[in-house]
Amino acid sequence: MSGQGEQITYAAAGVDVEAGDRAVELMKADVRRATRPEVLGGLGGFAGMFDASALTRFERPVLASSTDGVGTKVAIAQALDQHDTIGFDLVGMVVDDIVVCGAEPLFMTDYIACGKVVPERIAAIVGGIARACQQAGVALVGGETAEHPGLLGPDEYDVAGAATGVVEYADVLGPDRVTAGDVVLALESSGLHSNGYSLVRRIVSAAGWELDRDVPEFGRTLGEELLTPTRVYAADLLALIRSDGVDVHSLSHVTGGGLAANLARVLPDTVLARVDRSTWTPPAVFSTLQQLGNVPRDDIERTLNMGVGFVAVLPAASVDRAAAVLAERGIRSWALGDVQALDGASLDSGAEVVRGAKGVDGGSVQVLGDHPSA
Repeated sequence: MSGQGEQITYAAAGVDVEAGDRAVELMKADVRRATRPEVLGGLGGFAGMFDASALTRFERPVLASSTDGVGTKVAIAQALDQHDTIGFDLVGMVVDDIVVCGAEPLFMTDYIACGKVVPERIAAIVGGIARACQQAGVALVGGETAEHPGLLGPDEYDVAGAATGVVEYADVLGPDRVTAGDVVLALESSGLHSNGYSLVRRIVSAAGWELDRDVPEFGRTLGEELLTPTRVYAADLLALIRSDGVDVHSLSHVTGGGLAANLARVLPDTVLARVDRSTWTPPAVFSTLQQLGNVPRDDIERTLNMGVGFVAVLPAASVDRAAAVLAERGIRSWALGDVQALDGASLDSGAEVVRGAKGVDGGSVQVLGDHPSA
């Protein structure tokens, strides 16, 4: 059957290959800076290559991998037409999960699906990813931008990424190292990070707040607060793990599920961690959103990080040194609670006991008390 009407091209169908090529040209400089000595080849190959002979320095190398996205936080970036920070959210969500087991992230790839390739917008997104990779010491070895007209609107996009790291088998961190008497050390978040934005956006919409609204409690607009990039902890945590006088037993990235559930995942089932709210005051964005949406405390704590982006579980003798190392790197930390043997532990009957999460038969966590007033 031969067509007699107008010729249909790929561009007419909504895919602009030339725009994709222009986006690559615009992002080249940023991507070149996000590298490591082990990277082979350059931008544009079918696959990113990493010299695995670097792993021969390990006696028993264990590879760690992670994949994630940014979720509906991209809707805030799109509404504000600001796309150069969302890459930090992506890198933080991916590489910081790898560090939880003590692994050093080595390389990362990204994937962007969009309704229409706008070269400057794609370059801004990838530029943010590259700068975050550079900060984390991770090589950005490849990526893909896919144009999906009809599936996504012209100004819509989503981002995802995957990374690989390595750790010596004997140095793997995890629940088996945790013992009664350990301390739970909190690492401050930069704000909401990248979780819970479906709740956040629902609250803001129901209240009729616009993103350009000036919020005195934040000292900036609502949009600026919501788009604050996720803190990328990878390099700081590796420095902590490798510091003399610090013996990290386990780490937890406080993402979806909140503090209690994510902490429970890195504890053995023989212990209880008691976390005290009175040890910190969450930043204003958390209390403002909770009050604005009349969100129950247990719900908001299961959804948002409440100002704690990471936790480290370590012996009491390591706490002061660990806090000093983190302070030198610009991260505030504080003792959040302690670890007790579950058998015979003093349980507060008025507080929920969270046991394990996301399929992990982990330890138990109770969050007690109240936050001080801001």
